[in-house]
Parts: sequence; C-alpha cells; structure tokens
Amino acid sequence: MPKNIQSLERAAAMLRLLAGGERRLGLSDIASSLDLAKGTAHGILRTLQAEGFVEQDAASGRYQLGAELLRLGNSYLDVHELRARALVWTDDLARSSGESVHLGVLHQHGVLVVHHVFRPDDSRQVLEVGAMQPLHSTALGKVLSAYDPVAHTEALEVEREAFTPRTITDLEDFEAVLDLTRARGWAADVEETWEGVASVAAPIHDRRRMPVGAVAITGAVERVCGDGGELRSHLVAAVRDCARAVSRDLGAGRF
Repeated sequence: MPKNIQSLERAAAMLRLLAGGERRLGLSDIASSLDLAKGTAHGILRTLQAEGFVEQDAASGRYQLGAELLRLGNSYLDVHELRARALVWTDDLARSSGESVHLGVLHQHGVLVVHHVFRPDDSRQVLEVGAMQPLHSTALGKVLSAYDPVAHTEALEVEREAFTPRTITDLEDFEAVLDLTRARGWAADVEETWEGVASVAAPIHDRRRMPVGAVAITGAVERVCGDGGELRSHLVAAVRDCARAVSRDLGAGRF
C-alpha cells in the first residue's frame, strides 16, 4: 500500500488547526500544536501563503486561513446547480420588473453571466450567457466584490477602466462603494458601464452563508431610475427578494 506524503499531511493538519482554533495563530503556537520544529512549520506556512491558502497579519505576524480556500470551498456548488435553483425565481423577476435579468458568478477577474432571462417584451435582444462583465463598474461585480474576499482582491488587482464619465476608478472611492453595498445589501450601476443603462444587483448565498453569485436586473435608465435619478425602490426590493429566495433554495435559511 503506498505511503502518504508527510508534507501534505502536515499541511492539511495545519489548515485544520487554523480553521478550528483561534482566528489567528503564531508560528510557535502552530509548531507546538502539531509537534513540529519551527523551521519545518515555517516552511509549510510559507508555501501555503504563496498559494493563497494562508495569510499572515502584517502587524502581529500571526497566521490565518487565506481567501483561496473560499474559492475552493465554493467550487463544490456547481454553476449548473446555482442556475437550476434560480430558474423559476429569475423568470418571476423578469416578469414582475419588466426588465432583463442576469445571474453572475466570479470568474477570471470578472463576472461570468451564467443565466440570462430576456426582458418580457417584443424587443430584439441578444443572449448574454457566457459574457464577461467587469467587477468594478457593474452592479453584479460590485456585489461580488463587496461580499466575496476573492472577488474583492481581484477587483483591486485589475485595472479599473473608465468606461463612461461615471465609472468609479479611484481606489478609495471604490472601497466606499463596497462599504455602502454591504450596508444596504445591494449595488447599483447607473451608466457606469454602458451609457443609458442602469442595473441593480443583490448577493446570493449558500447554506454556509458564503457568497456564490449575484442576480441583477438591467434596463434603460429612464425605466430603472426615477425622475430624480434614484433607482426605483420596488425594483430594488424585487431583486433583493429574488436573491433571498435563491439563497433559501440553496440552504441559506432566512435572512
């Protein structure tokens, strides 16, 4: 019977230790808990840190689990399952709002549209499933950047291109938008990506309350926004209700 690889066993034990104990642990704590020499423990931690599985707090030098684990943990939720759970709710949202609906997930430093419900009228429309949207300017991207640590990191790493005069590219201003998104539970894009187009999005969570996607309605500014330029409150409420419904179907419970 083949032997287990000792270094991998130690790395796995280290991740379990960080997941089950205090939020942050020092090198000495980790080494003593796993009965390892400090040099050995440090070498494993450096490797895990390089791969994004572990992060080191700059001030204290202590270690904690990294954002890459969130990406791997969320991979169990197949995109097709997310889409299947959202089918009925997104159809209802398009019908009640009169606008097109998009379901998006984080993918390669952007938002991948995995489901698109056409606006329920006779206008000519193009199916956008498989299209990529930017993280920093779209409502879907802002929601993912606000709630998903991996998306947040990627939104900061990429060049925040100014698509219109309204696009927010400054880092401090962008972080303020994400704070606002978390505070109110939804994000907006009013002519920040496309002239004349507005959208509103809300996050979808799984049974562990982890963000796994976002849902948005998109339409002409004059329909999505009121006379004062504010998003119509009933549309915001409808998007949030849809996101909550899909989240509940994924096991997130009531929130």
